[in-house]
Amino acid sequence: MRYVKPLNLFHDLLTSKAVKRGRLLGLDVGDKYVGLAVSDTHNKIASPLSVLLRKKSNIDLMAVQVKLFIDDLCKTGKLKGLNYTYWDESFTSKNVELLLKPLNLHPVQSKTIIDKFAAMGIL
Repeated sequence: MRYVKPLNLFHDLLTSKAVKRGRLLGLDVGDKYVGLAVSDTHNKIASPLSVLLRKKSNIDLMAVQVKLFIDDLCKTGKLKGLNYTYWDESFTSKNVELLLKPLNLHPVQSKTIIDKFAAMGIL
């Protein structure tokens, strides 16, 4: 696995042949939930995938844990050639929240949708 700056990753995707492209995974890591979104095989459409519940025990260590997790993935060698990047996702959840506000959804349903669609926005 190799870290790539966001704009370089985007450029590489645009210039690579369709055969070499893989699907992209977006993560919206929050205090209580992690929203997941995935791209289509052509990296043109992002779709909400799921929301994972985080345990309270790991909230404070999440930034460090993400970096350690990536280091561990690198050491396995199973994801050789995979590129990854970090993206500043400030306000992605707030943007989705503002779009959903007129729908007057139940708070639990709204939170699940917000996390999934925020991950989509990141992707």
